[in-house]
Amino acid sequence: MDEVAGAIADGVRRQILLMLRDGPLAAGQIADRFAISRPAVSRHLRVLREAGLVRDAADGRHRVYALVTAPVTELMGWLEELTRPSAWQSRFDALETEVYRTRRERRTAAAPDRTQERTA
Repeated sequence: MDEVAGAIADGVRRQILLMLRDGPLAAGQIADRFAISRPAVSRHLRVLREAGLVRDAADGRHRVYALVTAPVTELMGWLEELTRPSAWQSRFDALETEVYRTRRERRTAAAPDRTQERTA
């Protein structure tokens, strides 16, 4: 999970992953979309490959890269756990519900009974 988080920490690598979401691309096609050197793009692709986020295959003289989303699953699970309300939050929500219910019951008990006024 640490390698995946480290790999997606860089904006260029995130852009590469988004490009590969639409389908495999050759390294040259990826590099052409950036204003950085081809060796720099190659280093970014290596980081993504080592993190397991992309796989590469030889196609003649070209390296073709494809997206691999499986490593992101563990990271997504951790992020969901991080953003899930804490146990205290659910207790506070229950307390808030009880406070509103009690207030409503008190107002109802304090209000005059209108049905008895109509029959009198």
